[in-house]
Amino acid sequence: MAQPFQFELVSPERLLLSEKVLEVTVPGSEGEFGVLKDHSPFMSTIRPGLLKVRKDGGQVLEFFVRGGFADVNDRGLTVLAEMAIPVTELKADVLAQHVKNAEEDVADARDDASRLKAETLLSQLREIQSALKAA
Repeated sequence: MAQPFQFELVSPERLLLSEKVLEVTVPGSEGEFGVLKDHSPFMSTIRPGLLKVRKDGGQVLEFFVRGGFADVNDRGLTVLAEMAIPVTELKADVLAQHVKNAEEDVADARDDASRLKAETLLSQLREIQSALKAA
């Protein structure tokens, strides 16, 4: 049975969550990863996606996160996100604006590296749009 561990989700605007949880699934830049109590220490950058938190009792909270990093250590997990919004507060028009901004970034890219970065972000945002529509 999963044991609780300390989790904190922080954005520049506010502390979104700071409590004991059973499991967190993070959209890492190299792929999704799950964290349970006593996970091996490591750090990862995060990509735009849905961060899922499973609390004691089975309740699952979802947050849209964009950019930042996750730090797993002996004290628990801390996610410092450039942007984090509870899915329950996420508005379709806000996400659509992020997609539009990413499309403009692709169009404005001046070299292959910046174009690839912008296209990757755009693809990730569109995946999130699709996932939210399907839910």
